[in-house]
Amino acid sequence: MASYPFLSPEWIDAARALREEYAEQVPTSPVQARVNIVITDVPHGDDPTVNGHIDTSSGQTIIEHGHLTDPELTVTVDYPTARAAFVTRDQQEVMQAFLTGKILVDGDASKLLALQAVPPTQIDPVAVEMYEKLDALTAKDA
Repeated sequence: MASYPFLSPEWIDAARALREEYAEQVPTSPVQARVNIVITDVPHGDDPTVNGHIDTSSGQTIIEHGHLTDPELTVTVDYPTARAAFVTRDQQEVMQAFLTGKILVDGDASKLLALQAVPPTQIDPVAVEMYEKLDALTAKDA
């Protein structure tokens, strides 16, 4: 399986295909939230900023490129922090980033806390399988 740098256009396309592959198997989200994400200092691509969103308002967790027009909150993080949150899932690094101001939250922060309450890997074996495949398609050195 090919691997790509986190948040590169190729990685985004591969992650989108993975989500579509599992669309009918993923359980509904217990939390409804509409979150825009701004990731700064991206080390590859034409733009050092990547805009994305997480939308669980339909019951499914949709993580996609681009911003929502009516989010409940916007989270701004740098690339290393985003990688720690989404790829390595290093909760200590994420907490340290939050405490040192590397994670900026504008809006209803309770939605962010609710999304973080229970890691998906502890909820459903399908989520574990998806994370394993996402890990496999993510380059380890970028």
